[in-house]
Amino acid sequence: MGDRLNVTYITLGGFVEVDKYRYIYFLIMFTVYILIICSNATIVSLIWIHQNLHEPMYIFIAALSLNSVLLSTNIYPKLFIDVLSEKQIISYSACLFQYFIYYSLAGAEFLLLSAMACDRYVSICKPLQYPTIMRKTTVSILLLLAWLLPALHVVVAVALGRKKKPCNFSLKGIFCNSSVLKFHCPSSRVVSIYALVVLLYVALVPVLFILFTYTKIFIISYRSSRDVRKKASQTCLPHLLVLISFSCLCAYDVIIAKLESDVPKTARLIMTLQMVLYHPLFNPIIYGLKMKEISKHLKRLFCQVKQG
Repeated sequence: MGDRLNVTYITLGGFVEVDKYRYIYFLIMFTVYILIICSNATIVSLIWIHQNLHEPMYIFIAALSLNSVLLSTNIYPKLFIDVLSEKQIISYSACLFQYFIYYSLAGAEFLLLSAMACDRYVSICKPLQYPTIMRKTTVSILLLLAWLLPALHVVVAVALGRKKKPCNFSLKGIFCNSSVLKFHCPSSRVVSIYALVVLLYVALVPVLFILFTYTKIFIISYRSSRDVRKKASQTCLPHLLVLISFSCLCAYDVIIAKLESDVPKTARLIMTLQMVLYHPLFNPIIYGLKMKEISKHLKRLFCQVKQG
């Protein structure tokens, strides 16, 4: 029975003194999860309800908020179970599934930000062609590709890993990230190389594209009128802030996986929690405060609640 459990289950050893701080962990995580759901749902609802927000830029923002909710829902319910359980374990199949969802949605975040950069470039640099280029069909295709392409790439990595039996049954984390690739003995070079290719294709290439696009936008807007510069700063700055935030957190994720044994347990836990606590709340805060139209509708909503 013990051998069968060892084969079937992976131990999650990333929590620090979970027996002592069990209810503190749960209270913080549950509060943050509710805030993530409510804040992102508010942004999506505002964009859905108000006709003047039915534009490509706001549709991509709604997609990002939905992506944050899905990413959080992939992780938080299992965290709740773990902090309230005597043992923090997950089946190998469930671990691979969590890994697949996590990196598919993380890749989708980069591609959605790339689609937003493309939208801003056309809007600011080619305003006369904007209605022709950014049609509903174009937006739908970009959204579909943003979620589909990363999933197709990650599922291949999962399939390659699934073929090999794990010989390591302990994960130095609180959920299944890229460390699952180290479960196999010997370590699969094919899986590692493919994972690196996916990382470059789904993360690095979109980041370079976004930086190149925004550089061109700022160069063109600097040479244009004051109104164009104002429009560029108001609409592009929030996207850049979200990109920088998410890129840094993804870099943390890669570093933690590579330096797993060299990072102190407490530091590793804090860095891991940044990904699940901080970023999903960062999107609605930035877009709610920095995007003029969304901010306007948010203020009206809060005024109606107070009056009610």
